[in-house]
Amino acid sequence: MKLYTSIGPNPRVVRMFAAEKGISLDHVVVDIIAGENRQPAWQAINPTCTTPVLELEGGLRIAETTAICEYLEEFRPAPALIGATPEARAVTRMWWRRVDLLVVQPMTAGFRGAEGLPLFQERVRCLPQAADDLKQSAREGLAWFEAQLGDKPYIAGDALTVADILLFCFVEFGALVGQGLDPAHQRLAAWRECIAARPSAALP
Repeated sequence: MKLYTSIGPNPRVVRMFAAEKGISLDHVVVDIIAGENRQPAWQAINPTCTTPVLELEGGLRIAETTAICEYLEEFRPAPALIGATPEARAVTRMWWRRVDLLVVQPMTAGFRGAEGLPLFQERVRCLPQAADDLKQSAREGLAWFEAQLGDKPYIAGDALTVADILLFCFVEFGALVGQGLDPAHQRLAAWRECIAARPSAALP
C-alpha cells in the first residue's frame, strides 16, 4: 500500500496509526507548501486537494483520515486502535468525534484565519474575522479534555486509541502555530509526554 503524505497533523495521524498497527506503507510526499496538491495531477488523485490519501494494491484510493484509519483497522484488527468489540468501538468513536469537534476543527480554522492566512487564503475559505474566537474555542476544548482525562492514562480509557493519536497530533501542531497547551493543563501535559515517548511519535 502507498500513502500520499505531507507535512501537517492529519497525515501524521495516519502515519502514527499505521506504525502502531505494524503496517508498512510506502510514502509519497506531496509538497503542499508549493501547492502541488492544487495541481491537476493531484486533483485527479483526490479532488478535494487534501492529504493524506491511501492507495491500495489494486489501485483504489481512499482519502480522509477517518476513512483511512477505519480501513487499516479492518485490514489489521490487532492491536485494536478503534476497538475489538462493538462497545469499545462506540466509545472510541465517541471520543474521536469529540476531539474533532472541540479541538481539531476550531484549531485548524483559527490557524488558517491567522498565521496560516497567507498560505491558505487563495486555497480554501478562511475566516480571519473569527480567528481569535476559533482559537478560544480550541483552548476551551483542550480545557474540557483536561478535566475529562482525570486519572485515565488515555483519552478513551485504559488503552491507546485513535482518539489519543488524533489529539496528540493536533496538540503538537498547536504548539507549532501559537496554540500550545496551557501550562495549567498538567494532566494533558503528562498524557502528551506518554504519547510522545512511543516510537510511532518519533517517525518523520
